[in-house]
Amino acid sequence: MSEPDQGSSASGPDDLSVLDNMAWHALRGPQADLAEWSPDGRAGRYRRKVSPICGVPTTGADDWAGLAALAGPGGYVSLFRDEINPAPAPWKELFREEITQYVAGGLVDPPDIGITELGPDDVEEMVSLAKLTEPGPFSTQTHRTGRYFGVRRQGRLIAMAGERMRVAGWGEVSAVCVHPDGQRQGLGEALTLAAAKAITDRGDRAMLHVRGGNDPAHRLYLRLGFEVRRPIAVGVYRLIDER
Repeated sequence: MSEPDQGSSASGPDDLSVLDNMAWHALRGPQADLAEWSPDGRAGRYRRKVSPICGVPTTGADDWAGLAALAGPGGYVSLFRDEINPAPAPWKELFREEITQYVAGGLVDPPDIGITELGPDDVEEMVSLAKLTEPGPFSTQTHRTGRYFGVRRQGRLIAMAGERMRVAGWGEVSAVCVHPDGQRQGLGEALTLAAAKAITDRGDRAMLHVRGGNDPAHRLYLRLGFEVRRPIAVGVYRLIDER
């Protein structure tokens, strides 16, 4: 597969435009080592056990053709960007929604509640917790996207959060999930702040996404100092096998 020229970038936390098409910029930039590319370099995606998210510069005919080369007949792609044009045949739209993108303002340090950094030895528990709480797709290599943090109770992982997409100047706080036994204890708040602090400590700025209807999460992030930036479209598509 042909990887596009990454080029150089002077982007930083003041450049908000990279957040409009975050996956594309992440795969071409800071997370290029996690990417796979179509033969023409027009479409990229995270490796299969990392994330289903794909990146394309636009959603025109050439981009859908590049995605088709990546997915293959019967394959799936997930898009995550400012706008998604209607998918041409033989693509079928399986899911589409609008989510809210937040960027961090001034954030406080996380409270001292026994937060630890997670790694490869914790993957089985991380995947199990994500499967139970459904914060979004999380597989056996998702932890490679950034630093992840957790809280244990009686030796059991009960909450976690980390960084998913990363672009020049920005990191996305993601996979914020708390076991039912640990809810209403401030664990989600603390781990969101821990993941955000890891991003800001390296000189970048934290941001995140929240699905519609998750009112408690919206209230939490506003209270922590995140600010609404814009809506982002999310879509899942399948390439119909017409053979």
